Amino acid sequence: MKKLIVSIVSLLILSVGAALAYDKQMAASYEKFFDPFEGKAAAKQAHKMKAPDLVKALKNGDEIFVIDVRTAKETGVYSVTLPNSLVVPIDELFRAENLERIPEKGKVVITCKSGMRATMAATGLRHIGFDNVYVLVGGYQELSKAVNPKTIY
Repeated sequence: MKKLIVSIVSLLILSVGAALAYDKQMAASYEKFFDPFEGKAAAKQAHKMKAPDLVKALKNGDEIFVIDVRTAKETGVYSVTLPNSLVVPIDELFRAENLERIPEKGKVVITCKSGMRATMAATGLRHIGFDNVYVLVGGYQELSKAVNPKTIY
């Protein structure tokens, strides 16, 4: 009898734990967000920008706003110096005061060292309504290859 009660209690704990393991509303909102990501449209929906395209857009005078989401120690060594730029570590990006600094018009390009954090940040920003957010593919690693005396002028 004691084993049966322990088994039932254990089963209940496991089933309740699994049911509470994720936020169902959040999952539904991501399901809706990722719904159009199908087939050839998936790549376009990801809103990616290659480093040479960013350099070209900046040279053309396109309205580009760049956000560097690396840590303070990383940005202390080098960072974006464009007039329309913002340096906000990814762990501070979703604070209300920082979200208010992001323009709703023009392209907003998120960058980091390699593009991984930028992808996470951009996905989150697009999920909450910033449809104008793009990821710099390869981050500063690729941008450093695309910027040189021949390409910048």
